[in-house]
Amino acid sequence: MSSRKTISRLAAVGGLSTAVILAATACGAGGPAASGGSSDSINVLVEAGGHAELTAVAEKCKQETGVSANFVELPYDGLFNRLSSEFSSGSVSFDVAALDSVWLPNFKDAVQPLDELFTDDVKKDIFPSLVKEANVDGHFIGMPAWTNAEIILYRKDLFENAQNKADFKTKYGYDLAAPTTWKQYQDISEFFTKDGMYGTDVKGAVETEWLAHVLQAGSPMVLDANNNVVIDNAAHKEALDFYVSLTKSAPPGAAQVDWAAAQNLFNQGKTAMTRFWAHAYRQIPKDSPVYGKVGTAAMIGGSAGVAGVPGPWYLSVPKASKNAENAKKFIKCAYDHNDLGIQSSLGLASRISAFEKYQDQPGYESFKPLIATLNAPATATRPATTKWQQIVDTVLVPTLQKAVAGGDTTALLSEAKKKVQDLIK
Repeated sequence: MSSRKTISRLAAVGGLSTAVILAATACGAGGPAASGGSSDSINVLVEAGGHAELTAVAEKCKQETGVSANFVELPYDGLFNRLSSEFSSGSVSFDVAALDSVWLPNFKDAVQPLDELFTDDVKKDIFPSLVKEANVDGHFIGMPAWTNAEIILYRKDLFENAQNKADFKTKYGYDLAAPTTWKQYQDISEFFTKDGMYGTDVKGAVETEWLAHVLQAGSPMVLDANNNVVIDNAAHKEALDFYVSLTKSAPPGAAQVDWAAAQNLFNQGKTAMTRFWAHAYRQIPKDSPVYGKVGTAAMIGGSAGVAGVPGPWYLSVPKASKNAENAKKFIKCAYDHNDLGIQSSLGLASRISAFEKYQDQPGYESFKPLIATLNAPATATRPATTKWQQIVDTVLVPTLQKAVAGGDTTALLSEAKKKVQDLIK
């Protein structure tokens, strides 16, 4: 499961449908009608999960602007293929498209600048890494609609157990509590790996956590600002070695563990801690043995401080749209009422103020650590290259899988550098 498939993986692990759906909001007919067919109606192309995020927004926007949104919902790969095909043809059937962040470099020449929407006040209320990513070649080409990042989820009942607290203090010399350093994370993971339970998980089938450690160690991910391949530098090796070290406190078969598997392990009570996308905190099933027993903590920092890899999606307007004015009205309205997405089944937003509105309410304990991670100076989005998905699928994930299976990290990273260089020639 690739890192770019943010909403796809969230849908998969969060219980949302990934079927192809043609749905209408605020008007009687949905589906891929030709763009611009009605002056007060726009077609919005979204991925599984995106429709839920924007449904309440669309209803509010029709009330305020008179613009109706017809949603066309496709699976992740189908959405990318549809975008590629219609952008290439120069004729589009949609007026607004929800784009995964890593697609922005691919489609930058096919979408319109949205510079007028990015006022100083707007930029102040969007997480810094997202503002930076939205600006491609000097123009803002997408308005962030929702984002996410990993935080730490842990079993409060285990951490607050008197016997566990006493035994941990005896063994490690300090109090058992949510970890604030990676050394503490290692100790706690080791302590809880017993009696059929594991302290943490290692997700060898996805590269995101390894790359977060790279950022925490002070290096850009894989490529530097000049597109030089740096995957074999000291920070990448340090991050990879640390991640591999956690396998001794994780369930076996780490090379095949992806997001869904890790979430299932935690929700089934098999792991004491997990680093996971913040939305999952509110999606723990009521019949789970850990329901009501989970605490949240901020992401831990390395030498460069706290850092995470965000998972944003952006709303963009194709240059070929014949209804650009209403499309931009919709995007502005979606920004204005961004907090409505938090009440959706996915429960995400992109504005800082939207998360802050809920952060002190019961049930939203994941928001403060999420805000802290997304606001951290070292947090960064993925490299802006059209080759990123190939790099992930053919280099990063295979390298990580071999490493967690016991491979030599120095040799693996040297080999990975050559493969990435070949891809970006």
